[in-house]
Amino acid sequence: MSSTARPGTGPGPGPGLGAQPGPGVQPGPGANLAVLRGHNAALVLGLLRDAGEGGISRLELAAQTGLTPQAVSKITARLRADGLAAEAGHRASTGGKPRTVLRLVPGARRAIGLHLDRDELTAVLVDLAGTPLGRRTVPFDFGAGAEEAVAVVGGEVEALLAGADGGRTGLLGAGVAAPGPLDHGSGVLRRVTGFPRWDGFPLRDALAERLGLPVVLDKDTNAAALGLTVGRARQRAAGPFPAGSFAYLHLGTGLGAGLVLGGAVHRGARTGAGEFGHQVIQLDGPPCGCGDRGCLEALCLAAVADGDPARAARLLGVGAANLVRLLDIDRVLLGGRVVLAAPEPYARGVAETLAADAARAGGRTVPVDVVGRGGHAVVEGAAQLVLAPLFAVG
Repeated sequence: MSSTARPGTGPGPGPGLGAQPGPGVQPGPGANLAVLRGHNAALVLGLLRDAGEGGISRLELAAQTGLTPQAVSKITARLRADGLAAEAGHRASTGGKPRTVLRLVPGARRAIGLHLDRDELTAVLVDLAGTPLGRRTVPFDFGAGAEEAVAVVGGEVEALLAGADGGRTGLLGAGVAAPGPLDHGSGVLRRVTGFPRWDGFPLRDALAERLGLPVVLDKDTNAAALGLTVGRARQRAAGPFPAGSFAYLHLGTGLGAGLVLGGAVHRGARTGAGEFGHQVIQLDGPPCGCGDRGCLEALCLAAVADGDPARAARLLGVGAANLVRLLDIDRVLLGGRVVLAAPEPYARGVAETLAADAARAGGRTVPVDVVGRGGHAVVEGAAQLVLAPLFAVG
């Protein structure tokens, strides 16, 4: 399976996959059968990935997708022919011959994830299972300008691939996570907080031309949220795991949120959702890099600079409580280098603020967790910008 996308348009989700209906969509008169077949293949591929090395039988695939056994057999035959699936042995049957078990072949395809932070660039190469095969982190000056930034990214990708077996073989594309605001659909940066001169720059297309690869661009927080969504799917496959909605709050060189509502990343109609740090919570407060005053980001970063994580955590908790009341989310996840440097006071401070707000409102207390992927949630999530459509995720 090779990507047929033009540079800058993002990789196609797989053989026969185009714009896809969501799960449970029924074909109507004149439905595009190629699209439906592609969507079904993505569902099967996602179940193969979630099953892990133990694999899953065709009958189980049919039961979990609602497809007929014949349709599943055709899909898995194509996946095997493309090298994406393979037999993983046999499973004892309660009657008749043992069932053949299939598994994903993680090394069949690969993707690059890039995290362009304001002062640091991280690049990762992952297989289809999302397992990192190589990683590089270097200093990066987001304010140096577009030409230099694109050149640095290109050099790091070349170095990453040079240090990995196989070079560009099976490479689907690159997912890029950058500070917002930006337009995910067009791949264009907007007035990035603190770096307004990026406004209108077509970063996705510029990187696609430099890398010679399909590129997908999204906000850093959205990328992390997408990666965490994939992780939740795997945990649900292994046993009970709460579905629903969550907010990923990222406190690092800036402050933003990735929102997952109804199991999918919520970007908004103009892909501007998640500008969490720029809610004004103190009228006539200190100036913020966005041009406003009293923004949550400015207040949190000031507390961090003052060496007061307890105050920063309370402020973060106030913002989280606003989100919980507004969106009725099920869980709050914390990440970013500032949080990960002192996870306990941040988790405690946000949880206490949420609990106090819930008590005042007579509502439920929303659980708070620190992400378990260390400092790699964003860059590994960036790689999922390329991979997730293959598995009907996102």
